[in-house]
Amino acid sequence: MEFVSGYRDEFLDFAALLFGWFRKFTAKRGAGGASLEGRWRQLEAQIRRLPQDPALWVLHVLPNHSVGISLGQGAEPGPGPGLGVARFLGDEPPLQLRDLSPYVSFVSLEEGEEAEEEEEKGDKEGAGVEKVDPEEGGEPAPASREPRQEAKPAGETEEAEQEAGGGEDDCRADKADDEAGPERRKGWRSEAAPLHLSCLLLVTDEHGTILGIDLLMDGTQGSAGKGSGTENLVPRAYALLCHSMACPMGSGDPRKPRQLTVGDAQLHRDLESLVPRLGVKLAKTPMRTWGPRPGFTFASLRARTCHVCHRHSFEVKLTPCPQCSAVLYCGEACLRADWRRCPDDVSHRFWCPRLAGFMERAGELASLPFSYTAEVTSETFNKEAFLASRGLTRGYWTQLSMLIPGPGTPRHPRGSTPALSLLLGGDPYQLLQGDGPALMPPVPPDPPRGIFGSWQDYYTWRGLSLDSPMAVLLTYPLTVYYIITHLVPQSFPELNIQNKQSLKIHVVEAGKEFDLVMVFWELLVLLPHVALELQFVGDGLPPDSDQQHFTLQRDGPEVSVRPGSGVSARLSSSTKEKGGRRDLQIKVSARPYHLLQGPKPDLVIGFNSGFGLKDTWLSSLPRLQSLRVPAFFTESSEYGCVMDDQTMAVATGGGTSPPRPNPFRSPFRLRAADNCMPWYCNAFIFHLVYKPPQGSGARPAPGPAPRVPTPTAPPAPARRRRGEKKPGRGSRRRR
Repeated sequence: MEFVSGYRDEFLDFAALLFGWFRKFTAKRGAGGASLEGRWRQLEAQIRRLPQDPALWVLHVLPNHSVGISLGQGAEPGPGPGLGVARFLGDEPPLQLRDLSPYVSFVSLEEGEEAEEEEEKGDKEGAGVEKVDPEEGGEPAPASREPRQEAKPAGETEEAEQEAGGGEDDCRADKADDEAGPERRKGWRSEAAPLHLSCLLLVTDEHGTILGIDLLMDGTQGSAGKGSGTENLVPRAYALLCHSMACPMGSGDPRKPRQLTVGDAQLHRDLESLVPRLGVKLAKTPMRTWGPRPGFTFASLRARTCHVCHRHSFEVKLTPCPQCSAVLYCGEACLRADWRRCPDDVSHRFWCPRLAGFMERAGELASLPFSYTAEVTSETFNKEAFLASRGLTRGYWTQLSMLIPGPGTPRHPRGSTPALSLLLGGDPYQLLQGDGPALMPPVPPDPPRGIFGSWQDYYTWRGLSLDSPMAVLLTYPLTVYYIITHLVPQSFPELNIQNKQSLKIHVVEAGKEFDLVMVFWELLVLLPHVALELQFVGDGLPPDSDQQHFTLQRDGPEVSVRPGSGVSARLSSSTKEKGGRRDLQIKVSARPYHLLQGPKPDLVIGFNSGFGLKDTWLSSLPRLQSLRVPAFFTESSEYGCVMDDQTMAVATGGGTSPPRPNPFRSPFRLRAADNCMPWYCNAFIFHLVYKPPQGSGARPAPGPAPRVPTPTAPPAPARRRRGEKKPGRGSRRRR
């Protein structure tokens, strides 16, 4: 698939942004030249002429004593060009953070012998290495160091030697590790000793936009004494500030701050004579806390990328295609290259009129009844700031954010079944709460009298305010409810699903929805007289959860544990059932769907499926074809629906139904780095249209609507309109 905005872990886009900027920064910092001092003087003069940013800028000094970076066999050794990870974030990028585990991972430096060696190393180095230790309360304390040499800007002699060396400190770890060989790796569990990220320099504005980053490496644990990356903190910090102003990572044009504050007292004093050269006012005192204000969050994605060359907006100016306004390019060369790609059905010439049609649905998808709709459906939506401002920083809300809760914050482990302690609490909505008052009101005493078809109707019956963000989590159970009550009766009336007292549903290629498994409790509230069994299936599920199952019951707070048969939890719903008891069975099968053995389900559902992104679908779709059960899937965009239809045709010879907007889609607009299309979790729903058995004479189910034909003379870039394409060529499917 060409676009992976709705499927890729957003942290990987964030990592690509950080490493891309860091790679460019190290290249600039390490560039040699005949007149290095003159080049820096010229850069200082250029910065003095930049417009002023009214926001306060902050230089964070974040020490690290406990986490190391372990590079796998597939990664380039050394931290120089972005830790060797940048090449895994461009063409054919990974979709999940775990996909990077063969190349880079984080390890603890405080376990067993490593912790003892770290202490001994620190005692030996003493004041020879600059360290910034946080005091109680998180305040960076002035470090105990030897008196520094007189501070010099990046263009002076000592710094010039460092610049001409191409980032010598960054590379010492690699050289030391190469010289030491296997001897240095003793005491470590992995073959290669981890790199120690001793300090992180981070430039942000007061709103949380990241403007620059520098990583100070000590190298391997055994080689750190040979040269720490913190030995030249002042020139490194000054070079980082200059580059952050000339080429801000986050967004916007080059600019200098109105005022700058520093998160370390000693570094603040050392920069007092350097920062005024840039025409920037340095705060009188250093920043006294780790962050400038309680509501401070790091805006996760402000820079975007070219769809073809993947260069970020801090490197080049990006503009959307003048015809469809959907795809971002850095210039006419990349637009032409994408326009003429072969085969034709992967070229932008083929997709341009279709993408233009997808863009026309942006207003419809953003039409939601919530009070915060305008904010969360904007292209510049800052999800982390929205969640933090509402105190949604624990429980299931951490699954939606890149912010990691601090020590002591209770959190449901990602990719695991609910902890028994949470079930023992008897509150099914515990993981849905924020830091403030309860978000979910008590269950209404009477079951629903009608069928809900919109968030407005559901919120009214459930007693939720339209200012409540619960729709972001409840999109999964409400989508299942909508499929059961609306779509299955319309598309498969012969099943008579509304009169069934029990339903067995397979959730295929389960991922994030399994991490939020307790939200499906709401199905018992909406369908109180139906016994439901949800079986989560997928090879992306945690292996230790395979074959586990537990039962949620609504007849009291008692809890019983049955060894060998899972956990049975009776959770209180604040109301008594009218009629027989109905349970929710949860089962887990950590394997591809085509390898699943067991009875045939009543219904198959997949969330944000992305058939074209995983090879197992080429086996799972034929398995569904053989079962011939109603199978409904959601997608985050119309583009994904079209690609799923093509994959279904290749795998089985069948197709998909025309996609329809899901009234219970998530209100949060998903980030898109290389395009402007509207992406929402569970935005569209379709069902599989199976190929009739040969010789059966059965009439096929309704298929997808006719495709939008490729115009004989599609709109092309302004100077290439004539003779761009031969007439008479229609759309075709790649074999």
